[in-house]
Parts: sequence; structure tokens; C-alpha cells
Amino acid sequence: MAITLNNHVFKGHRALLGSKFVTYAEIELPTRSELYEISKHGFDWGNGGKSAQQLAFSILTQLSDATVAQKYAKKFAEDIIAKFNGRDWILSASEVLEWINTHCEFPKDETLQNKKLTPANKLQKASKKPKTNVVKEICKELGITQKTLAEILEVPEGTVSSWAVKNEIPRLGKKAIEFYILNVKNQKIVDSYRSFKELLEAS
Repeated sequence: MAITLNNHVFKGHRALLGSKFVTYAEIELPTRSELYEISKHGFDWGNGGKSAQQLAFSILTQLSDATVAQKYAKKFAEDIIAKFNGRDWILSASEVLEWINTHCEFPKDETLQNKKLTPANKLQKASKKPKTNVVKEICKELGITQKTLAEILEVPEGTVSSWAVKNEIPRLGKKAIEFYILNVKNQKIVDSYRSFKELLEAS
């Protein structure tokens, strides 16, 4: 494994029930389906199929641009993604850049001319923080405060505040929030059914 650049690594995890999670610098990696939708089933690895190519595109876009990523997604999936056979894997940014420098060609009129995606200029791009804050967005979506979120997750309020400052939530925190949101949705379904049943009985 090559030395990571500023500890920026891609990590993949497949849960026991089959759910797949991929992060970059501890932040969830977007599928970027709005730019390149070859798979409607998210990411996958251990093969060179469409979901693996979707993952390849997202990784390449993180360290290059959409044009390069789309052109080389299939080859990257076959060369790299297909070799991830376990439930968990780690791929460093430096390894991805090395692959790009070795396999990708850039037109002379491109802004990437002669730069070949060097670690310095790509890390500058990769280190940019998302414009939105993940904790604030979750609280806004649920209509709750950070204090309430901490109470729901049964963690100290300072822990949630720390997530907000870092703009990242650990995997277990994400799963707990997902379960809570699912529970809220299920409760709404149950309440709707009860209301419908009461309406039928009253008519």
C-alpha cells in the first residue's frame, strides 16, 4: 500500500445485510449519478460491472474531473475495483493519482495539460470541505436541534457539536440516525393506517 497523501483514503465497507458504504477522508462518497448514471443500485466492488464502474467514476472524479472519469471509469473498475474481494478495503489518494498518471491521457487544450494531476494540486481540490454541514442538514430535515439529536442518539451533546465542527459523522452515528429516520417513517405509516381505520369505523 502506497503512503497516503495527507491521510486521504477511500474506504469501502459491506455490511452483513449487504448494505455498502464508501467514504473519502471520512466523508461519505457521493455516487455522482447526476453526472454519470450507469448504475441505479449504487456502488459495488469485486467485479467490473456497472455498480463497480459507478464507484470507479466517483473515485476518479474526486481526484480529476468528470470528463476523465467517464472516459476511464470502465478500465479503472477492471484494474482496481474488481480486485476488492473482501467486505472492507482501503485505497489511498496517492494510489489513485498514480493510476491516473499512468493510464490517462489529456488533450493539449485541457487545463490539466502537463499537470498530470500531481498530488499537490489534486490534494488542494480534494481537501475542500462540502458547502453544507451534514449535522445541520440532518437536524433541519428532521426539524430538531442538535441537543435533541444528541438525546435521540443517547450521546453527549458535545459529541454532536464535535461532529458539526468537523462536518463529519462516524459510521455508527450515521447508522443510528438512519435507523431513527426509518423508525420515524414507519411510525408515520402506522399512524396513517390507524387514522384510516378509525375513519372507516366511524363511517
